[in-house]
Parts: sequence; structure tokens; C-alpha cells
Amino acid sequence: MLKEFHSAFNRKLYYGISLGLIILMSSGLLIANPRKGLMDTGYILHMVLLVLLSLCLLIYPRFESRVLRVLLIIVTTAYFYLLFFIYPETWSTFIFLCFIPAISILFYDKKLFYFSFILNGILVTLTFSYISLVDEGKYFSHIEMDLIGNIVNFIGSQMIIFFIFHLTNMRINKQRVYYEQVQNAERLKTTGQLAAAVAHEIRNPLTVVKGFLQYYEGHDDFNKEYKRNFSLMINELDTAEHVISQFLSIAKPDKESRLSRVEVETVLDDVTEILKTYGLLHDNHIDLQVQEKCYISANPIEFKQLLVNLIKNAIEASPHGVPVMVKAERKGSMVEIQVKDNGRGMSKEEISFLGTPFYSLKSKGTGLGLMICYNIVEKYDGAIQFDSKRGNGTTVTLRFPQIQEKG
Repeated sequence: MLKEFHSAFNRKLYYGISLGLIILMSSGLLIANPRKGLMDTGYILHMVLLVLLSLCLLIYPRFESRVLRVLLIIVTTAYFYLLFFIYPETWSTFIFLCFIPAISILFYDKKLFYFSFILNGILVTLTFSYISLVDEGKYFSHIEMDLIGNIVNFIGSQMIIFFIFHLTNMRINKQRVYYEQVQNAERLKTTGQLAAAVAHEIRNPLTVVKGFLQYYEGHDDFNKEYKRNFSLMINELDTAEHVISQFLSIAKPDKESRLSRVEVETVLDDVTEILKTYGLLHDNHIDLQVQEKCYISANPIEFKQLLVNLIKNAIEASPHGVPVMVKAERKGSMVEIQVKDNGRGMSKEEISFLGTPFYSLKSKGTGLGLMICYNIVEKYDGAIQFDSKRGNGTTVTLRFPQIQEKG
């Protein structure tokens, strides 16, 4: 969008260029114009379109809406075609027709470019047809004399413009991806620093408090009710330590974790058992379908953490009473695991942000859970894919290299 243009060159320069263009166009209307004295329909249309184009240029930075961009392209196209038809003796106006689509490149808008490109192609086709069949060289002799040559020149100019747009669009997309990667790297750095601070400042006090509670839990001076409360508090401290460990895994990933031969069926049975109660709270159950003898190489704890996060998200996303489908099977040299919910689904834009720190679709989410999932999948040479549409739920597909069963 032209907004990026503004941020790079500032509005003063934009308005300076716009005013310069308006002055040049106004001089063409007022100075040595053969129609000025006639004040005919063509001259009045020239004046009206000049005013409209000037207004569009001046008010665009304040609104920058798609409607205004389309209007600006249409008015510009109408202005240049009017110049071509009411001033046929000025041969240079044909050059303006060739480069109308180039204006839309400034907006960095793919759809707008194709709209302008196709619209101009149709209008030029009609223009050449008019010159060849109706005008027959009366007013546009410079076009009629070499009609084929002018058509070839026009097509060549459109190919050049399309090539420039394609290269520009590719470069902008690469810059956007790079910018997002830089942002993610900065977020990861901040998250890592935060994780280290949290682990250092909170873990030690938690350990001390947990130690005292464990001591009191086993002391005979406290009755069963007190001991039960101590046990609940210890469990909550364990949860807090787990959260700290997740932060720490982001700050300092364990690349040398011990790998084991993991049977997917066993891990999914354990995870299903763990989340069964959680599913009942949401009135959902887990429909598990697992093919036997699916083995992968991973750290069992991290693999279980990955599945717990994904299935828990699916339960939270599903409407009450609707089951969550979990399926695992062998496909070629890979083991494929699918977790499917019937929730509200996600747009392509929302899917593209999944796995980035601090991005979450939950009202109280941090985005760290999915980020850890992505890290675990990448760590074990796997792949994770989200397929979703608004109103059709979400399917998460995991793929890991399969290892053979021990003989």
C-alpha cells in the first residue's frame, strides 16, 4: 500500500510531488490549449477530470481506503483516455495509455494492479478497433499509418510493466517475510531473557516454599484436612514449575535430550487418559483411532507435551458435546497424527501467525504453548500443518519419520 511509501519518504514529499503533477496538468489545461477559447464539451470534461484527479491525490493520504484507490485508478484512466481522444494531434498521449497500469504498482496492491492491467487492455483494444474501423486515419493518422507496429509496441510496454510489477511484488513479499522473521527473532530474544529472569527469580523461592509444605505434609502435628490442603498447594507449585520450565525451554532449548523409540499408541492412550477428565468438564470426549506399531524417535516427555497441548486446544475449541477426533496411522515412511475439532475455525491470516510468541486466539492465551509445539516438531525432523476454514473446524496434522519395530 502507499502507506509504506509515506512512511519511507514522508507526506511532505508526497504532497510536493502531487502538487507538482497538479501544476503540470493545470498548465496543459490553461496554457496554449486550442480548446480553451471554445469551452466545448471536451474542454469541460478535461477540467472536471483534472479537478477530480487532483482531489483524489490530495485526500488519499488521509483515508487510504481500497475504494479510494480504485477510484483514483479509474479517474486517472479516464483522464488519460480523454486527453488521447480530444487532442488527437498530440501523438505523445498514446504513451500515457501504455503506462496507466504502472500507476497501480505504487499501491503495492496485487488485485488493483490486475484490475488496472485488464481494464487498460480492454480499453486499448476498443480504441484500436475504433481507429481502424471508424476513424480510418481521419484524426489518428499517426496510429493508423502503423497500426500493427503500435499494437506491438503497446503489448511490449505491457509486458515490461508486468515484469516490473512481478519483480517488485516478489521483492516486497521477501522484505515482509524478512521483517516478520526479524520481529519474531526479537520476540524470541525478549522471551528468552524473560524466561531466564523468571527461572532465576522465582524457581528458588518456589523450591523453598515447596520444601516446607512437603515437610508439614508429613508432620504429625497437622490433621488430615490441613495435609490435604498442603497437598493441593504442592500440586499448584508443581504447575507453576512446569510453566517456568516451558519458558526456560524457549530460552535454552535442550538439543541434547535423550531420544527413545516411542510407540505412538501408548503415548496417545496416556494422553487421552490424562485429558479425559478435562474433556468431561467441557462435555467433550476424545474419539481415538490409532493404527498399531507406529514408532518414532523422540523424547517421550516432550512428545507427550506436544500431544497434550494440541488435544487440549482442540477440546477448548470444540462446541459442548462434540467429540474431538484423534487419528494416528502409518503413511509410507512417515507416521501421521491428526487432531480434529469442530470449532469456529480460523482464517488463512490467523493460521499464518500460529506458533509466533504472544499470538493467541484465546482471550487469556500467551501463544507460548503452540510455539513450544512448533519447536518440538522441528526438533525431531517432523512437520506440523493446520487446515482450517471459518465455521468448519480445524485439523492439525503431525508427520514424523517412522522407525522400524525392533526385531
